[in-house]
Formats: sequence, structure tokens, C-alpha cells
Amino acid sequence: MTKHVVSRESFIARIWRKTLEGVGVKVGLAWVALLVFSAVFAPFLANSMPLIMSKSGVISSPVLQYLSVEDAWVLATFFIALVIFRLRLATGKRILLCLLSSAMAAVLINLFVKPPVLVIYDDFRTVAYTQVDWRIMPPIPYAPTDYLRDLGSKGLEAPFITERHVHLMGTEENGADVLSRMIHACRISLSIGLIASGIALFIGVIVGGLMGYFSGIVDMLGMRLVEIFEDIPTLFLLLTFVAFFGRSLYMMMVIIGVTGWSGYARYVRQEFLKLRKQDYVQAAVASGLPLSSILFRHMLPNGVAPLLVAVSFGVAGAILAEATLSFLGLGVVDAPSWGQMLDQAVKSSTFNWWMAVFPGGAIFMTVFSYNLIGEAFRDAIDPQLSRKAGVTI
Repeated sequence: MTKHVVSRESFIARIWRKTLEGVGVKVGLAWVALLVFSAVFAPFLANSMPLIMSKSGVISSPVLQYLSVEDAWVLATFFIALVIFRLRLATGKRILLCLLSSAMAAVLINLFVKPPVLVIYDDFRTVAYTQVDWRIMPPIPYAPTDYLRDLGSKGLEAPFITERHVHLMGTEENGADVLSRMIHACRISLSIGLIASGIALFIGVIVGGLMGYFSGIVDMLGMRLVEIFEDIPTLFLLLTFVAFFGRSLYMMMVIIGVTGWSGYARYVRQEFLKLRKQDYVQAAVASGLPLSSILFRHMLPNGVAPLLVAVSFGVAGAILAEATLSFLGLGVVDAPSWGQMLDQAVKSSTFNWWMAVFPGGAIFMTVFSYNLIGEAFRDAIDPQLSRKAGVTI
């Protein structure tokens, strides 16, 4: 007798499995994973100070002593997320627990982590740090803001131009190592992409959910609001805020997020209009469940798949917006970014290929990777493609 095995694989798990079947999405995820690794461990990958050293038998770690509040928070959040997402909890509970733990870590770090206010990189090239028992330096022994004033006024250096100071990607006009700045710039690109898209997704899900569930007058008013925000030119709004209030990465995140939620709202509205008449939704309404439970616990998990496609493209768009501002010279001043490095390449009197190729290639690869991930999600969700492949969803 043949036994039929009933698959208990959820819809989201099935979509994720089908997404990973392509080669392109694996390349995109590998690049994003490399960016995440570089952003989290940037102080330990590229720095002018020793990771650990021993002097007169006393072992110390200058990198940890000079670790900034932002560095400590990023590290804490990364390890908190690793622990939480291994717990057997619902996805929504994992995300909520991760956000709460990250906020608590930020408060504690601000209270107890007190790094030195001023960092003088020339001190780390003195006898106190060079003539020691032993020391371990980072793979790239240059900090992104270490302009190597002890080398004189050489300015730009091409990759491998000197034997004494090996710069794998050369230096920029102030003498800072390009590879070090490339690694530390990953943090800005990832943070503005993920946080801005997170803000837009949060607003879009709420507004779109209400429009799709209630329909009628709520839907009509919500669509008029969506059309208003779709007509707002995000780039010109960013330029206006920078002109009046100065440059701020957090302001960029908020503006991109607040003006970019309309697309997510349309996706959620369309899915909820189809789901609101389903039997399980009507059963939830008849049971007297609260509106928040009906919308976000029962309906949203069944309509979240198209959002995965939109989010991947939204992250790429946010990264491009930040790179555009930095290229125009209106980005963050006190932190390296890929767009800022491209701006230096253009403003230089002579074309220095390494100042254009490496940051430009990083921007291209990042946007391309998110597009590959989004297209893989779209192909996995599209039922027509599934039928052509002979798979029944």
C-alpha cells in the first residue's frame, strides 16, 4: 500500500526554498553577507591601532579601549539578533524581541561605554605602540580617518605604488586608505537602506492594511493620501532639508522612509482586498478577535510574500539616494561613504581610476545584488513561472 506523505511546509518556507534555487540570488546574498560582515566588524578589519598587544608583560586591546558607542551598539545588536533568531518563536515575536533588546542595549551602552573623545592616530605610530613585546594589527592597518600625516604631503597614491606602505586600493587625496574607507562605508549603505525601508514598510503595512480591510471611504481617503506622497520628489526634499537643517544620516533615513511607503501600501491593500473575504478571516471576525490580531496575525502573514520583492528594491533605492547626495557633496561629513569617494574622484584635477572604480563598483554590486534578490522572490511567487516549471503551489 502506498502511503502519501502530506507536506507541512509553510507558504513562506516554500517561497524561501524556491528563491534559493537560483544562482543569481546566491551571488546577491553572498555580497550582502559580505557587506554585513564588513559593517559589523569594521573596527577590527581596518584600523590604525593594534587589536591586541603586550608591553612589559601587560596585555591590552587598544581597539576595544577606543571602541565608539556606535561600534559597540552595532556589535551588540548583531550578536543579539544571532541569538534571538535561533529561538523557536514566531517571526513577528522574533523581530519585536530583537528591536526591544537592541533599544535596551543602546541605552546601556550609552550609559557605560565612555570612549576617549579625541583619537590621535599619530600616537599609535610612536614608540609606545611600536616597540612592544608583540602586537596583532588588523588586516588593513589604516583607519578610515587616519590621514597618515607622518608620510608627508604625498596626497593621492595609486594601489601598490610604495613598498613601505602597501595600500591595496590606493589612498584618497588626504592620504587615507581607500580600502579602509570602503569597509567602513558599508555601515552607512546598509543602515540607510534597511532603516529607511523599515520605516517605509511599517507605515505602508498599516495604511495599506486599513485600506484593504475596510474598503469604502477608508480606501478612498487612503488612496488619495498615497497619491499625494507618490508625487513628492524625494531627492529634492532631501536637498531642501540638508540646505536648511544641515547634513544628518538619521534625517536622510526618516525622509526616505516617510516618502517611500506608498508602494508598500499599494501591495498590502491589494492583498488584503483579496483576503478579507476568505473563510478564516470571516471566522476570526466572528470570533470577536481584535482588529490588530485580524490584520497583522491572520491576514498579513498570508499577504507578505509580494512585500519581499518590494522591500529588496526599496533598499536598493535608498542606497542610491544616499550615494547621490554624497556624490553631490551633501552627504555625511564625518563618516566615509561610497558616494563621497566618487565625489572626490570627480573633483580631482586628474582622473584617478581607483577613486572611481572601487566605490562605483561597490555601489553597482550592492544595488545589483538587491535587484537579484528581488527578482528571485518575484519568480518564486509568480504562479505562472511555477506552472511552467511543473511545480504545483
